[in-house]
Amino acid sequence: MMRIRGTIGELPVDLTLELDDSDWARLGVHLQAATPAPDTVPAAAPVNQDETLWQAAQDLLREAGPLSGLELSDRLEGLAGSAQAGKRLLVRLRHSAKVKVSSGGDTPQYSWIAD
Repeated sequence: MMRIRGTIGELPVDLTLELDDSDWARLGVHLQAATPAPDTVPAAAPVNQDETLWQAAQDLLREAGPLSGLELSDRLEGLAGSAQAGKRLLVRLRHSAKVKVSSGGDTPQYSWIAD
């Protein structure tokens, strides 16, 4: 049995696949056939979309200077295309060693620490 969870766009996905021994064997054959030979492996892996978005979020804070949590959240939501994705970026920034979070009244202040 194999469980696949995640999202496609904003839609949640939760699938359970039940495979018997012959299904696993056929899958293994296809995976071996799909594996490139060592000399045909591309020099650089394609850039992950999440990492591209993460880099853009860091650039946004770096270039904007100090921002309130509410303003940064709004900008990240616009950048990411959804409130949920924007919140994930905000949490990731909050825990980044490159970001300083300080209490600023009603909302925390986020600022970039030099590279």
